[in-house]
Amino acid sequence: MKFVLSAEQRMFGETLRDILAESETPKTVRAWAAGDTGPGRALWSSVAEAGVFAVAVPEGSGGAGPLPVELCVAAEELGRAAAPGPYVETLAAAELLGGMGVGGGSPWLPRIADGEAIVSLAVPHALDADVADLVLDADGVEREPGERATSLDPARRLFRIRGDVPVPGFTDLGALLCAAQQIGLGRALLDVSVAYAKTRQQFGRPIGEYQAIKHHLASALVELEFARPLVYGAALAYGTPDFARDVSAAKAAASEASYATAKTALQVHGAIGYTDEYDPSLWIRKARALYSAWGTVSQHRARVMAAL
Repeated sequence: MKFVLSAEQRMFGETLRDILAESETPKTVRAWAAGDTGPGRALWSSVAEAGVFAVAVPEGSGGAGPLPVELCVAAEELGRAAAPGPYVETLAAAELLGGMGVGGGSPWLPRIADGEAIVSLAVPHALDADVADLVLDADGVEREPGERATSLDPARRLFRIRGDVPVPGFTDLGALLCAAQQIGLGRALLDVSVAYAKTRQQFGRPIGEYQAIKHHLASALVELEFARPLVYGAALAYGTPDFARDVSAAKAAASEASYATAKTALQVHGAIGYTDEYDPSLWIRKARALYSAWGTVSQHRARVMAAL
């Protein structure tokens, strides 16, 4: 199976990375967590102009998709930037709304493609339901959000849903895009940790010269590098009977890899990694929150075992 991205796919990711870098996402994340959604909505519009939402919407509804590999490329870059907002939820909702027997030809689809509609999914809590134009459950049924729930990441504002939530409470495409998001998040934490280890000195030497630090960083890199092909392999399996199994394998691996990298980042940075003022803390919080989002590691491993 070929995992190498095409030139067009790489360019798509690089363009999105440039857009996110120019937006100074740490400031946007902090504003979003504080309830100021203005910068986040401006970033949403820029991401939409890059065509991210269009690749999730069927051609007949004004999009160019669904294109699962391109969606994973986008989700990875959004994770790398820790972009706030229900991006994965909106992309997964586009599949639900355009799916067979679930809102086919929905008027929401052109709005999603243009970046005009923000959609949240109850998986089981609805992310940023207070700013979403539409809230759906995993069956594509419109739901009413309830009270706000506690979140490990202040920028991931979760809301309970009135009534029962479907089991398993997530969609396969959403879980896959969450896994891609975790890969990008992990790589960002690894990169900043390597850079810090090269400049932070102890006993007259950069801490990156010490073998213990090297081993931790190398282990994090290996975990991320092993998880990433599973993500794109699952994307290539989209529409096949193996898709659900491959998604679960990818999500379990990406969750473990990104969370392990977050713990390594904390160890490398020391106490400064805990501080709100230090940007990597934003990524560390998100890594912990996404670890159990879109299905727990145990749930996904159970699905893989059941498919064997």
